[in-house]
Amino acid sequence: MLEIQCNPKIKAEHLARKAIVYLRQSSDKQVRQNKESQRLQYDVAERMRALGWKEVEIINCDLGSSAAIASARRDGFERVLSSVALGEVGIVASREASRLSRTDKDWCRLLEVCQIFGTLIADEQQVYDLNYLDDQLVMGIKGTLSVVELKVLRQRMQAGQESKARRGELFKRLPVGYVQDPLGKIALHPDQRICEAIRLVFAKFRERWSVRQTFQWFRDHDVELPANPIQGTRLVWKIPTQSLVRDILCNPFYAGAYVWGRRPVETLLIEGRLEKRQSAKRRAEDCRVFIRDHHVGYIDWATYEENQRMTRRNSVNWQSDETMAAIRAGQGLLVGLLRCGHCGRKLHVRYWGGSGTHARYLCKGDYDDGGQYCLGFGGASVDRRLGQELLGVISPFGVEASLRALEGLSAGDAAQRATLSSKLEQLEYEAKKAFEQYDTVDARNRLVAGELERRWNEKLEEITTVKQRLSSLNEKHYSLSSEEETRIRLMGANFSEIWRSDRCPPTLKKMIFRTAIEEIIVREEKQNKTLQFTIHWSGGTHTQLEMERPRPATEMTTPMEALEIIRRMSVRHGDDQIASVLNRLGHSTGKGKRWNQNRVATARRNYSIPGQKRALPDPERVSLSEAARVCGVSHRTIERLVEAGLLKCEQTAPRAPWEIRRADLSAEPVRSIVERLLRTGKLMLARGRTENQPPLFAENEGDDNARHPE
Repeated sequence: MLEIQCNPKIKAEHLARKAIVYLRQSSDKQVRQNKESQRLQYDVAERMRALGWKEVEIINCDLGSSAAIASARRDGFERVLSSVALGEVGIVASREASRLSRTDKDWCRLLEVCQIFGTLIADEQQVYDLNYLDDQLVMGIKGTLSVVELKVLRQRMQAGQESKARRGELFKRLPVGYVQDPLGKIALHPDQRICEAIRLVFAKFRERWSVRQTFQWFRDHDVELPANPIQGTRLVWKIPTQSLVRDILCNPFYAGAYVWGRRPVETLLIEGRLEKRQSAKRRAEDCRVFIRDHHVGYIDWATYEENQRMTRRNSVNWQSDETMAAIRAGQGLLVGLLRCGHCGRKLHVRYWGGSGTHARYLCKGDYDDGGQYCLGFGGASVDRRLGQELLGVISPFGVEASLRALEGLSAGDAAQRATLSSKLEQLEYEAKKAFEQYDTVDARNRLVAGELERRWNEKLEEITTVKQRLSSLNEKHYSLSSEEETRIRLMGANFSEIWRSDRCPPTLKKMIFRTAIEEIIVREEKQNKTLQFTIHWSGGTHTQLEMERPRPATEMTTPMEALEIIRRMSVRHGDDQIASVLNRLGHSTGKGKRWNQNRVATARRNYSIPGQKRALPDPERVSLSEAARVCGVSHRTIERLVEAGLLKCEQTAPRAPWEIRRADLSAEPVRSIVERLLRTGKLMLARGRTENQPPLFAENEGDDNARHPE
């Protein structure tokens, strides 16, 4: 109580409320390592009890939380403000002012609330009452110094880091595959297994052209890669994740370049709060420090830049002007290569048709802004025409490609075997080392000997597993016969036939297109209805060609006259009869082709017209041929009966088959005429005379006509 009597700022109303001791450290690393600082902060609670407070609350939930600008929310500090605002706190104590806040905003909030509710503030030396002007001024100065101190410390550390980085000597952790020699220089890892694994990643990417396809190869073949663990310094071998493969391929350090400041931290205002976020990765050349040829690389810088272009083109975000996504199984072979010659945009592909495999290339133009598409055409004929141009260029290299294929088939799974061989060699070394440790231990110390024996057995089991995998790979190894080598060489000589074969996958064709061609500029001549192409080959040569513009679907629809005939005839007639009638009438399909049974069926299906492949049997009606067969006469006789008006026939369309009722064939006068024809061999269309025979008595002709009207 002596200190209370000497300090008139502490009054009875302050002691009637509780005291709060606030603890804070800026990071988890400080919490783990700076134990003495924690102890000194906890000792402040004993000082509060010595000052007379019986109820002392320690708030330590902000240990590991920064108080700088744009830091995360501090729950402990918010509890302090809430308790003070409720009038429950007599004093807020902390070892020093920087523990309470490192920003002017939080400091002013605390001072304002404490002044309103009469709460004292204490640090290691003094007790402050904000109702006194001098104490308020001192606390304001201490808060300002706390803010300035943090900025000064940060500037010093950042300046030191940047100075060291500009010399290329700042390393937080070296990428996998690199070590520092005794002189501080960067060198490749002495473990050849690690170096071979890193080189294998870049080799497979050049084969697969995609980060995901490269990752899938390692996953499908169970090939492990080295990785830095989160804690510890020893490398671990594991089946890689896609992010690990991407980090290796996109890290410029493997190309011999040193970069610093690739992902700077930015302070953003998000939903009314300041937050620190890392920005997107910058290009190596745009970083604050970029030193090319800083150390030995696994690849050269030109290869790295080409890999990055391939990775960006594989992106599906459609950013900037790159629309060449990763190679997929779609039928459009020119995806990402076509550029509009009118507006300069890249053309993208859309797939149509019932199965969704018909490619159509489109240039958006100002469609997204309410305008129209700039350019659009079907892809099948364009792919064929440009494929012919490509074949004319690369066919002479077909034999060389077949030789490369022979080399690849002979190598087989060489990469996987080499990886497993390196792993087996390392496991044998580790097993030998484990045996030596087990052999030197005292056998009577069973606790140690048992553990070392277990480790030795684990290594022996791993060796057995790797040997089995190597054995299975050797069994699968297939050597080509002389006949197969001859066939492969013939495939190279007949490259064009292989290209047109249905067994040649679209993905392979796309890879060849993208290897040989940089870009294709296409323009449309609407008056001539042609497309003009300018091909920019990879070697710098340009080729121009022109072709007829593929007709749009609206111009290839089935004519209405043909559809009407199909609709009328499909009730009773078959598709083969309809096709014959359409061809005799001179009608063609929307693509200008002759009709056949399949095309009639397709037209009916597209326009939902019911029908059948063959004509339906009708017991009440017969055709011309059937009528002649039923009556036992010739086709011409039936035709003469119809022409004379003695027999009725129906036609659903001009040139369509005749339809005659069976009842009319057995009715008079057709029955009598047919019987007389069969008996006498003469066709008598009128009673008593044959066709075209003049009457014997002209005066009786009128009576005969009256009695037998036609």
